[in-house]
Amino acid sequence: MFSSLGERNYRLYAGGQVISNVGTWMQRIAQDWLVLELSGRSAMAVGIAAALQFTPTLLLSMWAGMLADRLDKRRMLLVVQAGMGVCALVLGLLDVTGVVALWQVYGFCLVLGCFSAMDQPIRQSFVSEMVGAAKVTNAVALNSMTFNTARIIGPAVAGVMITWVGTGWVFLSNAVSFVAVVGGLFAMDVARLHVVPRQPRRAGQLREAIRYVRGRPDVLVLLLLVFCVSTFGMTFFATLANVAANVFHRSATGYGLLTTMMAVGTLAGSFLAARRSARGRPRLRVVLGGALVFGLLEIVLAAMPTYLLFGLLLIPIGGAVITFVTAANSTIQLSVSAELRGRVMGLYMLVFLGGNPVGAPLAGWLAGQFGGRSPYYVGGAVSVLAAAVCGVALLRRSGEPALHQT
Repeated sequence: MFSSLGERNYRLYAGGQVISNVGTWMQRIAQDWLVLELSGRSAMAVGIAAALQFTPTLLLSMWAGMLADRLDKRRMLLVVQAGMGVCALVLGLLDVTGVVALWQVYGFCLVLGCFSAMDQPIRQSFVSEMVGAAKVTNAVALNSMTFNTARIIGPAVAGVMITWVGTGWVFLSNAVSFVAVVGGLFAMDVARLHVVPRQPRRAGQLREAIRYVRGRPDVLVLLLLVFCVSTFGMTFFATLANVAANVFHRSATGYGLLTTMMAVGTLAGSFLAARRSARGRPRLRVVLGGALVFGLLEIVLAAMPTYLLFGLLLIPIGGAVITFVTAANSTIQLSVSAELRGRVMGLYMLVFLGGNPVGAPLAGWLAGQFGGRSPYYVGGAVSVLAAAVCGVALLRRSGEPALHQT
């Protein structure tokens, strides 16, 4: 269950990620709440902030994946993580000095989105270099576990801090947390990395990855499923703040608790994913089943009449989300050639996050026009339909064996 932690480099990485991710989740809560305060509690404003943060993924993720195949991933991560820390520091200083404005927050969302678009494909493809191909599935599951441990702690701490000292000090705390991940990357033993031979610079490398994926209809269908579920179903980053404030009339602490409840489910799902990794590669039915169960639960979530029932249902929803995401991520990584992994993971992150500039404002618009619950009805229905259609398409191709080719 914890086999990847036998690798010293991965232990350093995971330890730094726990601390840094706590700060990142604190900032997400504070950022959403600050946008709500500066915009007069506008659900659309929160959606716009989310869209700005994810828009750079459309432009940069494939390019970042190409660089990951060419360059030293560890050094690239050092630069990107340091940049994200600086963003948190400057936004925090603007906030605590009382000069922060909504347009400034939007600007930092865009800049942070650029760093994040670079970070995701590099970090995803760096996993195999830390642990080797045999432990990739386990490492992906443990990444989810550390991420969701932070997701439990961060929002709860952020809710209390916002109430006591304001959002600015939350941003500054996040800036300090980046010291842990940068320090872990510096301390790694480069000689122990399972380095994939770097690809020489040449024309057409992005087109090469796209042609490769186009020649793998099984991978294409899986990417389509990831796009539909992440874009229309997984919009909680843009909708939970509005539900807490405008549907259940709760404070920042109430918003933080909702996020924590969902994180409890995702953490539990991460433990199960880590245990499943001991049995070998993820099965396609886990990906499809996770998407289907998530969609059905999200439709039920939209109908929950009380804050307590809404929060409790977020626990199994979190489990379904992480089951789907972990299985999809591992399946893609283990289904493609090693020399193309960085570029294909860039494409994966493009479809996983690149739809958010559409999904987040759409969720905000739905919430403003039809009530805070409507995004969950729509997102759940789209996820169920996508799981059914993609499942039929893969069954017609007898797709599971193909997805296990390397």
